[in-house]
Amino acid sequence: MFSGKSEELIRRIRRAEIARRRVQVFKPGIDTRYSNDHITSHSDMRLPSESLGSSADLLARVSEETEVIGIDEGQFFDAGLPAVCSTLADRGKRVIVAGLDQDYLGRPFEPMPQLLAMAEYITKTLAICMVCGEPANRTQRLVKSDELVLVGATGAYEARCRRCFDPSLAG
Repeated sequence: MFSGKSEELIRRIRRAEIARRRVQVFKPGIDTRYSNDHITSHSDMRLPSESLGSSADLLARVSEETEVIGIDEGQFFDAGLPAVCSTLADRGKRVIVAGLDQDYLGRPFEPMPQLLAMAEYITKTLAICMVCGEPANRTQRLVKSDELVLVGATGAYEARCRRCFDPSLAG
C-alpha cells in the first residue's frame, strides 16, 4: 500500500493513450474506496475504469479492438485472473496489472504470485515505512480483524518495512 502502484498503472495507460493505442481499464467491483467508475491513486490521480465482478467478466468486456488492458487491485480478483490475462496476452493484447503481492500477514496474496510468475516484465514499487522511513514492502494492518480484505477502511493500514512489520497486531 502507498507505494504508487495505481499511479504507475495510470502513467502506463496514459502513455499508451499518447501512443494512440486503444485501451480499456478495469478494477474489481469490491474496490469502491474513491469511485465506482475510476481507478484513483492515493494522490488523487484518476483514470476512467470499468468495475468487474469476476475475472471471467474481463474476457467478456474486452473489446476486440483493445490493444492495452489495465487492471488495478489485481489481488482482489479471483483465482481465474492469471488464466484470463494469459488468454488476453495470447491474443496479442498488452496486459498491465497492479496489485499487492502480500496480504496483511505477509503471505503471498493470491492470485498475484501466479501473475508474477507468468509476467514478462515486473515492476515492484516500494512505499516508505511509517515507523523508520526505510523502503517498505509490507502492509501493516492497524485494526484487529481476521478478514482477509478490509477495503476502504480508512486508517486501517500503513506501509512497513520487514523489520518494523508485526503481523501479530492485526489478528
